Amino acid sequence: MKSERIDIFSADDEEKRELPLSNDKVAAGFPSPAEDYAAQGLDLNKELIKNPASTFYARVSGISMSDEGINDGDLLVIDKSIEPYNGCLAVCYIDGEFTLKRFQKKSDHALLVPANCNYKPIRVTDENDFLVWGVVTYIIKKA
Repeated sequence: MKSERIDIFSADDEEKRELPLSNDKVAAGFPSPAEDYAAQGLDLNKELIKNPASTFYARVSGISMSDEGINDGDLLVIDKSIEPYNGCLAVCYIDGEFTLKRFQKKSDHALLVPANCNYKPIRVTDENDFLVWGVVTYIIKKA
């Protein structure tokens, strides 16, 4: 089974850059005439990040969440200031490694649940060195 890795970098460290944003919507059905100019700017940091000091990016490496459409190379936006809740998509630190899983809190343990039948849930107990490092707020897909 392939080992997974999550590389994490700070949202504060990213260069702030405004990108052009078209006034026209992108049709997901039949094409419609579109204008060839950008009318306003779009700053993805403003759109995706509420708490810059506690927000980080991470690139997914591995396939344990592929059944939820989260694939190798996708980019995660992770907010460390959000309190983890049952069912949240979380970057967790367990026994020296980071992993991306669905977090489930039970009365006497936690479960880290993958979205790939080739991976088993990880049962977290008091014996583990564990913390929910941050909650995923957005997933940016690699085309």
